[in-house]
Amino acid sequence: MGKREDVISKLRGAPEGLPSVEEVRAMLAADPNLKCVVCYARISFDGRVKDAHGVEDQHRDMTETARRFGWLIVYRYTDNDKSASKENVVRDDFEQLLVDLTAGVTPEGYPIHGVMAVNDDRLYRRPSDWERYLKAFTSHEGRVYHDSNGIQDLYAEGFEIKGLVGVAMSLSETRKKQRRSRNSHRSRAIRGKSVAAWRPFGWEDDKVTLRQNEADAIRKAVHDVIAGASISEITRQWKEAGYVTSRGNPFQYQTVKQILMNARLCGYREIKGELVRDGDDQPIVGEWEPIITPKQWFAVTAKIRERGGGTGVPRGGLVHKYLLTGILRCGSVLEDGTVCNNKMIGIKANDWLTYEHAYMCKKTVDGGCNKTYKRGDKTDSVIEELVIAKLERDAATKAQEVPDWDKADALERALKSRRELERRWHDDEDTDIDDETFFRNLPILERRIKELRADQRAHEALKAEAEEATGDIRKSWESKTLTQKREAIKKVLSAVIAVPGGKGNKTFDPNLLKPVWRTSE
Repeated sequence: MGKREDVISKLRGAPEGLPSVEEVRAMLAADPNLKCVVCYARISFDGRVKDAHGVEDQHRDMTETARRFGWLIVYRYTDNDKSASKENVVRDDFEQLLVDLTAGVTPEGYPIHGVMAVNDDRLYRRPSDWERYLKAFTSHEGRVYHDSNGIQDLYAEGFEIKGLVGVAMSLSETRKKQRRSRNSHRSRAIRGKSVAAWRPFGWEDDKVTLRQNEADAIRKAVHDVIAGASISEITRQWKEAGYVTSRGNPFQYQTVKQILMNARLCGYREIKGELVRDGDDQPIVGEWEPIITPKQWFAVTAKIRERGGGTGVPRGGLVHKYLLTGILRCGSVLEDGTVCNNKMIGIKANDWLTYEHAYMCKKTVDGGCNKTYKRGDKTDSVIEELVIAKLERDAATKAQEVPDWDKADALERALKSRRELERRWHDDEDTDIDDETFFRNLPILERRIKELRADQRAHEALKAEAEEATGDIRKSWESKTLTQKREAIKKVLSAVIAVPGGKGNKTFDPNLLKPVWRTSE
């Protein structure tokens, strides 16, 4: 990336070895036919190599052409990897070119007698850009313009209309290419072909065969996220394990989220967030090896969407250092007969103690009573054992409690109604279904189908999560992160009341920990 930026930097501004402004003005006085021109280069896609060779080649060609005409290049403008047909793309150097053309001089003060580009579509592809460029160019008399068609007279009568026609043809061709690309993309998707431009993380270069170490990392990440791990934790684990993206970059939060939400993981294909389906409304299965099952994919995407208000963005909040901080509550009875019930905090134990941390009620100035203290390691162990036992009991029946989806018939009826509506609309002999009737009824059916499919995905996710819970809970508990353990504990416990053990050095008594179980979710 650094090398590319160095190349682009050299292709911007005044060329190396250019005489000073005073020297150029002296040259113009000696030779009135000398033209000081500026060059503009642009490319929409820099390619996979990302070495700026496209704009570099354009400037090389313009330099050779300027030498043949005896013109002096006084400034170069370069927009690399930027589209000229998309309204939301700002081309900084193109905007600077318009400013300098209007001013009549480059930022250093060199006069501008003309503009060069390898083709007019490098400069503009939209009517508004053409009009702005023509206005800036013709704001001074006597300028020259050169592109692949040779020297053009932009001052000629009717050239503005000619330029607009050229822009319209360019836009039409761009849209044709985009349409062909979309159709090709969808056709390949329907055939189950891989359309990834880069090697997807988890697969080999053929985009079909699994790369086992990456696939294993994805499987573990999916399992962990379903079990409550955050994407931030997964990102950190992948960085620590030395994984990088297919392009060789370190993993970031959004990259990991995109990987885990990609339907490719379970063998499905998506276009703009919708699964590609066949004529029977079944998801298309790709030719590549899947990493996880569809149920696991539904579950992990549902989990991610639950976070950040459904957007899957990271949520802020405290990162706790100790397992039961905020879960333990002080059970000390105060002088007025009420229970303190303050959230207890985790603290580092004194160095002479055999354990590393403890839990205590906050000081009175912080709203607590400062009368309850519990040894950390044994408190954690007792609560973890209670929670594991509870999870094991629940797991035995959890999967059975999720019934089969009961709206399959409703979805089939909605799909059948849509097919029938479309059939009657295409039938010229059916006069009951005209365009107005068709387009009035179609959105209703489409909305119903979308709602039912969303309900189906949510149900599949629930079932997958339930089945995931039937694994070896005790064995998997030790591999969980602190965040995962806390989430698991908070799912089954509302709180743990810690009753003081009395004055003096007392033996740790697990019976003084009173779990408050959640009765419903």
